[in-house]
Amino acid sequence: MPNAENWQGDVLRDLRGATPQGTPQQGPQGPAGQPQGAPAGPGFPTQSAPTPDAGYGYPPVQHPGHQAAPADQYQQAEQYRAQQYQQQEQYQAQQAQQYQAQQGQQAQQAQQYQADQYQAQQYQTQQAQAQAQAQHAQPYQGQQPQAAHTPSTSAHRTPDSRPVVDKSLVTAGRKPRHGQSFASRATRAVRRTVSSSAAKEVAEITRVAEVLQHPVTTGRQIAVTSIRGGAGKTTVAALLGTTYAHYRQDPVLVVEADPALGSLPLRLGAESLRWTIGDFADIVEPQMSLLDITGYLVQLPGNAWLLPGSQGQIGAMLGSRAYEGVMVSLRRYFGVTVVDCETLPAEVARVALSAAQARILTAPATLEGVTSTYSVLQWMQGLPKHVIAGTVVVLTELVPHPGLDLAEAAEKLKSTGASVQVLPYDRHLAAGGLIRTELLAHSTREAATRLAADVFQLSQKRH
Repeated sequence: MPNAENWQGDVLRDLRGATPQGTPQQGPQGPAGQPQGAPAGPGFPTQSAPTPDAGYGYPPVQHPGHQAAPADQYQQAEQYRAQQYQQQEQYQAQQAQQYQAQQGQQAQQAQQYQADQYQAQQYQTQQAQAQAQAQHAQPYQGQQPQAAHTPSTSAHRTPDSRPVVDKSLVTAGRKPRHGQSFASRATRAVRRTVSSSAAKEVAEITRVAEVLQHPVTTGRQIAVTSIRGGAGKTTVAALLGTTYAHYRQDPVLVVEADPALGSLPLRLGAESLRWTIGDFADIVEPQMSLLDITGYLVQLPGNAWLLPGSQGQIGAMLGSRAYEGVMVSLRRYFGVTVVDCETLPAEVARVALSAAQARILTAPATLEGVTSTYSVLQWMQGLPKHVIAGTVVVLTELVPHPGLDLAEAAEKLKSTGASVQVLPYDRHLAAGGLIRTELLAHSTREAATRLAADVFQLSQKRH
């Protein structure tokens, strides 16, 4: 008979002892004698066996309510990784572009630096050339010119320097006289003070100066010749060279194309001579610079240079080919070139008249001189029209009062198409020797300046 007070414990013991057949033996007992993993009795919760943690060879635990990840999440992960890769590629491309831009800036800076260095070198070269030209300001005295271009000079003998005037004749020269007497100068000063001609003179001087200072693109060559000796040809050439050197800034050249004991170096004040136009014809080459050229010339006062025709001795005759070669080579170095030619009808004189841009034909203010000059002008009328149109006849007064009507003679000569001017008598020019412009008469200076301006204008009309 079960105990009424403990009937539940008896029931439990009966249940434990009555195990159905075929049922396997339960495992270890859970708490309060209940088998682990068996359903709990009334009022007891269900107990589950402990499971190992995921990992270490065990598959992940699938808890109740857990759902597997869908397949598109894997694709999203792949897309995310692809986006990350593309962003990294874009970043690297931007870095490469920035690097290329930096390299381009550095290259530009290097090019600018090289350009600045080149300009600095050019400036230094120009300064060196200017200093070298300044060192050539004095004529060479017994020394060989240090020309930068020397290959061709080594094949030719260097001539010795010779003085223009022999030492034994230096004391024979008299003190130079003024071209105008003192009384004439005083009278002119009084008239200029009383009258109102000062303003007109200033205006004329200004006009002439503007003409003489006009720039040129190519060198102008002016040939001076005459019919016979003693007509003032060399004197006019010296006055022209001095006038151009006074007014112009570019180099001026005076060439003596007369090897027969010409007096042009003496009139221009040269002290010694070495290289002549005949020697220079064998030396000049197209690649020479101005510094090379001036090494063989004689420096004159101002910005003028002289190429003599001889050394004060009778030299070899100058051929037309040699003359043409020298003049063509020198044209690009000098703004104005004045050529003292031989007397007509010498071959070089005719070549010089046809090749020059302007011509001057000097003649004495005498009946014989005017007659001979008129015949030459008639011959020149048969040449191309620019020859006679670019010719100026200069009538030189050899005595104070020539027995000739200069106005009538000038009109006769102008009828041929040439221009005519008069160079008045001047005591300073008549005495010979060095021409000193401060001793020239006022009328002589005016005539020389006006002649230089008119001839220069004619030379610009012919290219």
